[in-house]
Amino acid sequence: MDKRRLHHFWTKVRWIKPWYFLVLAILSGAVCILALRDNNEHMIKLRDAVFTADQKGTDVGKPLATLQAYVTTHMNTNLSAGRNPVYPPIQLQHTYERLQQAQNQQLLEQSNSALYNEAQNYCEGLNHTDFSGRNRVPCIEQYVQSHGGQSAQSAPAVPKELYQYSFVSPRWSPDLAGWSMLLAIVSLALAVITFIARRLLRLRSR
Repeated sequence: MDKRRLHHFWTKVRWIKPWYFLVLAILSGAVCILALRDNNEHMIKLRDAVFTADQKGTDVGKPLATLQAYVTTHMNTNLSAGRNPVYPPIQLQHTYERLQQAQNQQLLEQSNSALYNEAQNYCEGLNHTDFSGRNRVPCIEQYVQSHGGQSAQSAPAVPKELYQYSFVSPRWSPDLAGWSMLLAIVSLALAVITFIARRLLRLRSR
């Protein structure tokens, strides 16, 4: 391309200033930072809703599903435990303790029921003629009390992994934070390209 054509082309594109794109990159970057912060704050609110439901004993499934759906579709909301976690980010400690206690209570009731049947059969065997139960009731109570240690059993521990959760956020998400980040990167690249192109065209068109 001869200098005349270069000069003509330079007169057409010289109005495109690199700082236009630089300003757009800065503004887009600021919006991206604010949007990322908003994503994180909203994630914290959803996480607190899960902890509140866990503590109060209400249905934790819905807030947990809402949290998972948000984290996995928005940047800067990571709730991943990492490679060497000490504790996972989400632990439904109260739900876990309630389930363990319920299982222990169920086992205790089953043991007491079996123990009561044993006592009733034992006392009936001692006195077949006592149909009123006047003497049988104290016998049953004494048998249950003397064998009460057999009912003090614990249910098998519930796997804690069933009540511990770890969610990973995406590296890029099609929300305000993601689009503003993309616009900032593209604008910065255009600013650099425009600056270099202007320098080359200016030098070659002289």
